[in-house]
Amino acid sequence: MPSMEIAAAIPEDRLSLYNLNAPEVLANPYPLYAQLRNEDPVHWDSLLHTWVVTRYEDVVAVLRELSADRTPTPELLESIGLSALSPMARVMAKQVLFLDPPSHTRIRSLASAAFTPRRVQALREHIQEIASRLLDKAEPKGSMDVIADFALPLPAIVTAEMLGVPASDYPQLKKWTEDFMEILANFQHNPERAARAVRSVPEMVDYFHTAIANLRVRPREGLVHSLMTAEVEGDRLTDEEVVANSIIVMVGGQETTTTLIGNGLLTLLRSPGQLGQLKSDAALMPSAVEELLRYESPVQQTARLAPQDLELRGRKIRKRQAVVAVLAAANRDPERFPDPDHLDLGRQDNRHVAFGWAAHFCLGAALARVEAQIAFELLLRRFPNMALDSIPPKWRCNLDLRGLESLHVTF
Repeated sequence: MPSMEIAAAIPEDRLSLYNLNAPEVLANPYPLYAQLRNEDPVHWDSLLHTWVVTRYEDVVAVLRELSADRTPTPELLESIGLSALSPMARVMAKQVLFLDPPSHTRIRSLASAAFTPRRVQALREHIQEIASRLLDKAEPKGSMDVIADFALPLPAIVTAEMLGVPASDYPQLKKWTEDFMEILANFQHNPERAARAVRSVPEMVDYFHTAIANLRVRPREGLVHSLMTAEVEGDRLTDEEVVANSIIVMVGGQETTTTLIGNGLLTLLRSPGQLGQLKSDAALMPSAVEELLRYESPVQQTARLAPQDLELRGRKIRKRQAVVAVLAAANRDPERFPDPDHLDLGRQDNRHVAFGWAAHFCLGAALARVEAQIAFELLLRRFPNMALDSIPPKWRCNLDLRGLESLHVTF
């Protein structure tokens, strides 16, 4: 449906997620999520032609039981006039994020063999070095844009090094990531950016095929090489699977961590009481990161498909209909989290769904947590008098991934 037609239709569905396109709703989507939870927790979104689920119990059920295999076929894309997206769909079809068992189980087990907690912990000291260098550059200025100067380059550099590709390539990897996320995590009408995203797919594919070829000649520690060599009971990934899953690690490793750092710091600066507690008690940091993930979830929503006809809270969902699980709404469900709109850095029993659930729980969760803990520890120690600048924070217009374009602070 053209964007003008959708805009004209918005009043017909005041609970539609399409309303997130309005800047004031994007800046604070939680009243909309609360309305959905309270008035129609399993809602048929007439503008987006999808079911929207917002209560914690239901979101967990959707993540656990519905199909993640939602990559459109080339035939479907052609039938709806989007055949240009076929190259991206071919890559997505091999990514662990969009697979069901047994394909998901196979690739997940091989990828997990390469993405070990030991590797993440070994990176901790190096992450601290990278973060300290970035803050060294910002300190003499007395102010910075936290996103551009710190939250964006830190995970971009870490992700490049984790993959085992040259860290100097991180600006290019970041551009490809932004293009990929424009399609992966947006339902707004943006044909100009979509065309750029489509052009970036073969560039990414060629880049990682070249990396594989180079690593066969000169092996180098990193996730790409680990994916190439991972073996479980004689099974190994094909080059195409290594490329596809290197891309999804590249994308996820940058975007979610950048948004976690930006969203988290903004939340802390707006909550001086909680910020003071964190400054005075470093042991609070692990639980603080979990609460920031719950309170301002970087990934706001994810989609699944009904594997067969089913019923949820009395609503009949037909086979292959789309169901959007709103993770951010589930993370503020008062039936699961007492006083959910209150930030509590010491919150107990904080099993949020910011990293997904069960089989599709985020592979890079451990790395994101370590990066965020280090980022906040260094920021608060180096700049104890940090405050928001007069330039207001600006939210990105990306409707699945909640994050800031800029966050200006002084210190």
